[in-house]
Amino acid sequence: MSLLEQTVGELLEKQAAAYPDHEAFVYPDKGLRKSYSEFNEMTDEAAKGLMALGIEKGEHVAIWSDNKPEWLVSQFASGKMGGVLVTVNTNYRAQELEYLLRQSDASTLILSEDFKGTSYIDILKEICPELETSEKGDLQSARLPFLKNVVVLSDKPHRGCYTWQDVLDMGMTISDEELKERKEMLSYRDVINMQYTSGTTGFPKGVMLSHYNVVNNGNQVADCMNLTEEDRLCIPVPFFHCFGCVLGTMAAVSKASTMVILENFDPKKVLEAVKEERCTALHGVPTMFIAELNHPDYEELKPTTLRTGIMAGSTCPMEVMKRVIHDMGAEEITIAYGQTESSPVITQTKADDPIDLRVSSVGRALPNVEVKIVEPATGEKVEAGIPGELCTRGYLVMEGYYKNEEATSSAIDPDGWLHTGDLAVMDKNGYVEITGRMKDMIIRGGENVYPREIEEFLYQHPDVLDVQIVGVPDDKYGEEIMAWIIPKENKQLNESDIKGFCEGKISRHKIPRYISFVDEYPMTASGKIQKFRLREDALEMVNMKSK
Repeated sequence: MSLLEQTVGELLEKQAAAYPDHEAFVYPDKGLRKSYSEFNEMTDEAAKGLMALGIEKGEHVAIWSDNKPEWLVSQFASGKMGGVLVTVNTNYRAQELEYLLRQSDASTLILSEDFKGTSYIDILKEICPELETSEKGDLQSARLPFLKNVVVLSDKPHRGCYTWQDVLDMGMTISDEELKERKEMLSYRDVINMQYTSGTTGFPKGVMLSHYNVVNNGNQVADCMNLTEEDRLCIPVPFFHCFGCVLGTMAAVSKASTMVILENFDPKKVLEAVKEERCTALHGVPTMFIAELNHPDYEELKPTTLRTGIMAGSTCPMEVMKRVIHDMGAEEITIAYGQTESSPVITQTKADDPIDLRVSSVGRALPNVEVKIVEPATGEKVEAGIPGELCTRGYLVMEGYYKNEEATSSAIDPDGWLHTGDLAVMDKNGYVEITGRMKDMIIRGGENVYPREIEEFLYQHPDVLDVQIVGVPDDKYGEEIMAWIIPKENKQLNESDIKGFCEGKISRHKIPRYISFVDEYPMTASGKIQKFRLREDALEMVNMKSK
């Protein structure tokens, strides 16, 4: 299969020319519907607005919002004018936001006023108090020296900030010719997207993805689902994840499918959207599908039009998969596996794979993608059926980590192989089963949680001497987080002290569910902490509590 050599903008323009009157996206909650020609025009206007802000090709534009229409427009608008869209997790709080904005050198931040009761404006002012006394477009921040423009997705004015409408109005000063010239400066090999993934060191890394990465990955993911312009894909997964902005928006646009978008996940609203909009495809992590299947109104809102979709983010239980296929009617549902560093999908089952392979495996390598399993200690390729580390090579491998050559060379070897850190087995037909993780990563409800990041944060508590974070199995989220804490001498700590310290400073999904205070950790003779023993003890403790 030949690979596409198109920018994100060129992909949308091609579909707008071929399917001008076809519905591009629908927001059921807002009564908002736009055709491909209208969507294309919206992104041109926004691209001009970004240019009017002074954003140059290759400059970083951060976006911190749920799945608002402006997020979708920004993705393709930045793809047309050459800005690099830096996606910000909606769960981020002050410490995480400051790190991302500083490390990414973002010159512009587009943000919602708030999210689920949390004021994003207040969080930004906490790390950037100069906003209150700054003129629009001329922010002078001590902690964020690169940040100049702040754009709030609201009609309400905020001191020192543009509104989205301000940006669109400013764009009217940019001519069609100027936008055309900017588009002609772009290459499909340019970095267009940066997503932050936590490292085991506790410092998130900016994964640089190009047009080539995401356009081709989205297109191939769509092929696995047999998507066409006749399909209507419901996207309740967040855009800040590759799941939303590659497996969702890029996959849909690559085939001119209609996107039915929810700003936030709500199981009832998903079921209503699928029913009312007659969706043929649905994305979600297993916990989302479980919530939909177990909703009190499920029988009344039971889908009748579903055919396919993707379940990804964490291991899918067999019974859930069966119910999605037989009860929801998504007989061609697929499973995808990958990571942000691989744009993200490496392997995927196909719509016509038998159900046992769609549950026991994560499918085979996508076209133009190489996968091998190697012995972790030696790097030597192993035979079929032998476990080892999964490595991949091809168009999908990231351009690297932003400003982090050491981490890049650690992840991608001299021969171009990306080392995933995941343990896997491949059968003789190329089907892959993920068996574990080399790192200590915890996957909670589809969100990757890295123990070191939480440990580094909790070390800041004045009464904490040492802390170790481990994952424990959980029926609802797949895994939950447990903290083993050694308090400083003569200091008394309880669970509420720790949870209160975390509240508002780190994402809710990173706050430990279980906390235990101990005097010491199990150690090896050489003085290394035995995390596997802590996991065993954690499991025993949680099991006792649940009895």
